[in-house]
Amino acid sequence: MLQVLAEEAVEGKANDKNEMKTVISVKNLEKIYTMGDVKVYALRGIDLDIYEGEFVAIMGTSGSGKSTLMNILGCLDQPTSGSYTLDGMDVSKSTRNQLAEVRNKKIGFVFQSFNLLSRTSALENVELPLLYNRKTNAQERHERAVKALTSVGLATRMKNMPNQLSGGQQQRVAIARALVNDPVIIFADEPTGNLDSRTSFEVIDIFQKLNANGITIVLVTHEPDIAQFATRRVVFRDGKIIDDSPVTGRKNAIEELAKLPPADDIDNNPEALQKIETAVETENEAS
Repeated sequence: MLQVLAEEAVEGKANDKNEMKTVISVKNLEKIYTMGDVKVYALRGIDLDIYEGEFVAIMGTSGSGKSTLMNILGCLDQPTSGSYTLDGMDVSKSTRNQLAEVRNKKIGFVFQSFNLLSRTSALENVELPLLYNRKTNAQERHERAVKALTSVGLATRMKNMPNQLSGGQQQRVAIARALVNDPVIIFADEPTGNLDSRTSFEVIDIFQKLNANGITIVLVTHEPDIAQFATRRVVFRDGKIIDDSPVTGRKNAIEELAKLPPADDIDNNPEALQKIETAVETENEAS
């Protein structure tokens, strides 16, 4: 029933796009890298609109242009030509200082490698973006960071250092840090790339819940199964969009988690461990 409702919601969003707020709009976007006399076209005339409340998966092989687009959308780089409007503001010709301000106020980032400061607690890592917001004082920073960490299930881990957290917990801290400034959009670049299946589903579950609460999410992934958790899929090849379509048969992370064996079963089952070790040894010998 939940799956049917989710698919109906995706279809409804697709039908109502004309009435939805456009968060991202790029027109004829190009990015050209010049190496001596050689020009490398990373993006070739991209047109793309992303609407408020969407969960968009951007896919493509290495060199397809997806990471270049992500850098531009995240205001980490500028296009060679074309226009980019973020939340009603044309940022395609902004200065570095202007882009930095836009990143801090409007964008939340989640990276594959977590990018946490190793010598600061989870709470201090989440507070960090607020240090650049002159309108917040120490008490407000603390309260907002606590709220963000609680929302991702880390209320009891706030004082832990990154090396005292699992990979999944570190990624939850990164998600809380992305949320703390109330961004208009979250960019997640391969957020499950360093995680096992169970932890990946747990992280995707957080994204799905955030999206259900109206947060716009753009996720870059090379994994088709991860893209199935989004509502829309945009596929790149050779600097161009070759497919832009709603996700059919969208997966629910909670349902996928329920299909996995209990977390303790494998750890406490010598027979299962032996099968895994044998499979790994066989794969190593074959390679």
